[in-house]
Amino acid sequence: MRERILGTLTIGQAPRADIVPIIDAHVPPAVRCIHRGVLDGLARGEIDRRYGAQPGEAALVTRLLDGSVVTLSRREMRDGVQHALSALDDLGCAAILLLCTGTFAGLRCRRAWLIEPDHVIPPLVAGLLAHRRLGVVVPIAGQIASESGKWQLLARPPLFAVASPYADAPAALAAAGADLKERGAEAIVLDCIGFTEHHRVALASLDLPVMLSNTVVARTLGELFAA
Repeated sequence: MRERILGTLTIGQAPRADIVPIIDAHVPPAVRCIHRGVLDGLARGEIDRRYGAQPGEAALVTRLLDGSVVTLSRREMRDGVQHALSALDDLGCAAILLLCTGTFAGLRCRRAWLIEPDHVIPPLVAGLLAHRRLGVVVPIAGQIASESGKWQLLARPPLFAVASPYADAPAALAAAGADLKERGAEAIVLDCIGFTEHHRVALASLDLPVMLSNTVVARTLGELFAA
């Protein structure tokens, strides 16, 4: 049987120790994983020079291997993401999972199945919620505007709140979730790949469904490799 290879691509530096275990839990052990990051091997000064976000532009946030947090220009990252995808494609990956919920236009692979969370999560959530109201937690305030277009399939406009999985304490996330529930949210999506199970636990007292972006795409990925 031909070896099956899964590539993962973070907009930061790989491997993402917070996310790899979630993927491993849903992908068969026989699948070999190759983890790459757009910022692999780059020092902080080079990252800021090449990819740093300017005031007012669409931005994304991620964590580096040393634990520091960087805010990146979505526009500048797009070509870096495409270059890294092509490199993974050339390594023979059957599928490549983008470890970012941000939106990028026109990404492509020649052979591999490309799984982009912003193409998977919104339609799935829209199908689940029907006419219920969704609350979305984003890591930086600017993403309320820059990433809101991907939720157009929802029957009702979503409600937004801000809390970072990297920089904020669980209490800040709990407050954001409580605010969403008070405004009418009936389910919550944590719209950053860096939110993990302990963040969902921080919202348990709300008694609302809380969906983790990385778990949703990892389960979907598992279906591709299930046969």
